Amino acid sequence: MLKKFLFSIFIIIFISACATTPKDSADSSGSGSSTDSIGTLTETSGSGIISGSQEDLIVNVGDRVFFGYDSFDLDADAQELLQDQAAWMKQHSDVSVIIEGHCDERGTREYNLALGEKRAQAVKNYLISLGVSSSRVSTISYGKERPAVIGSNDGAWSQNRRSVTTVN
Repeated sequence: MLKKFLFSIFIIIFISACATTPKDSADSSGSGSSTDSIGTLTETSGSGIISGSQEDLIVNVGDRVFFGYDSFDLDADAQELLQDQAAWMKQHSDVSVIIEGHCDERGTREYNLALGEKRAQAVKNYLISLGVSSSRVSTISYGKERPAVIGSNDGAWSQNRRSVTTVN
């Protein structure tokens, strides 16, 4: 009986320790504005995300396109995401981006740098075909040098075969 009582107390303490309360009780539900480093007023949404920022792109559109093994072809999912990116870029006409090309760890450094460049260029070309000005899009290849996921398995490799759009 004592064991059941102590176990119950332990569970209650454990569960209550997992609960968290917000430290700041200020209301953050409204829209606001902020000033950037050159004094330009930038509107923010109720979530506190600055419009036209990297975080805005990630949350509202997505910044990654994934590729098949040894491929730089854009599948239907990639094209759909890039259509959304193009619309986002048209909405934020002052934003320029860098398309990063990445590969998994297999293959030589030189081969992966070339494949990463082809992936980045495929994304750039597709964005341009959707009406984004080529002067707003640049590319860089990191090959296998910046993996998103560490590991030597299909799951890690599939996450590392990607392009990432970063706001410049």
